[in-house]
Amino acid sequence: MQIANQQTLSVSQPQAWDALNNIDVLQKAIPGCESLVETAPQQYEVHILAAVGPVKAKFKGKLRLSDLQPPASYRIDFEGQGGAAGHGKGAASVRLEPTSANTCVLHYEATATVGGKIAQIGQRLVDMAAQKMAGEFFQNFNAALEQLYPSPVAATAEAPPTVAHTPSAAPQPGWWNALRRWFARAFG
Repeated sequence: MQIANQQTLSVSQPQAWDALNNIDVLQKAIPGCESLVETAPQQYEVHILAAVGPVKAKFKGKLRLSDLQPPASYRIDFEGQGGAAGHGKGAASVRLEPTSANTCVLHYEATATVGGKIAQIGQRLVDMAAQKMAGEFFQNFNAALEQLYPSPVAATAEAPPTVAHTPSAAPQPGWWNALRRWFARAFG
């Protein structure tokens, strides 16, 4: 299986790099991730509950980061065992391309092989599950980025508007006063 795509992120390249290397952010972003623990520098153990077509299983896996070029790129090697459900192994390259001071594009390319029951359900279902997981990951990852790095526009939009009140300004009549004046003119 091969998958390649890109995702525009509303944060700077260094902020995206920091988030991609933050265990808490990744654990929340990875669909079905029950735990993500660093076992050595740039090496992690992960437990994921995943469904591929009719096969649903808990996978125990290992991730290893290599070829680190902060804040631009790295390579991820992964392997996982899901008991009777099967196993998987692969690699992915991740590259961050700055597009402005506050945005960047995350490019990724991954290859993977699967075996066991997962392989028996068909390549099409496996590809669809991989695409779905990637979509969910980026939805979760973007939500985490918004919490970590709120955009100035969003922060401004959320702040209540301030109204300067000067003592010399005449009070503005409300809709009730306007309605009352209209009735007075019409029936008075």
